[in-house]
Amino acid sequence: MAARDPMAERRPLWIVVVLLLAASAGLWGSSRLNWSAELTGSEQVSALIPLALIYLAGIAGVLATSGLPRRIVGVLLALTGFTACWLAANGAFAAGQVLWGRGVALLAGLAVVVAGVLLVRYGHKMPRLGAKYDRPGAEKEPEGEKELWNALSEGKDPTV
Repeated sequence: MAARDPMAERRPLWIVVVLLLAASAGLWGSSRLNWSAELTGSEQVSALIPLALIYLAGIAGVLATSGLPRRIVGVLLALTGFTACWLAANGAFAAGQVLWGRGVALLAGLAVVVAGVLLVRYGHKMPRLGAKYDRPGAEKEPEGEKELWNALSEGKDPTV
């Protein structure tokens, strides 16, 4: 049986964080670029900056969760990534459109979709925040007075 490589488990987590950070910066930058001859991205599609903020919040959600909740965060992020892709592609080939700003938004949306898929696929294997402080095999510590006496009766030292 092969030994577990902690760096290999951490790598997808950092890839997801970097993808979300890049997507957030990409959407914000796209909102400043021209999407048409007269309008910038934020003037034409008002959802770009809120989506960029959602991706920043997604980083906190990814780092703070583990297991199934992290996978749910991945699904939600992937759905918002598809939304960003749709916003970028919708009307891109109409007359007077500038594709540069839309292309940046499309790449940002695709980055979020990839991050979401990574979370769904590998989220349960990724380390969670504060996991290094968990004691392996630690038993639940007795909390109440009754639990303390029960622990003593079972021969356990509740003061350890």
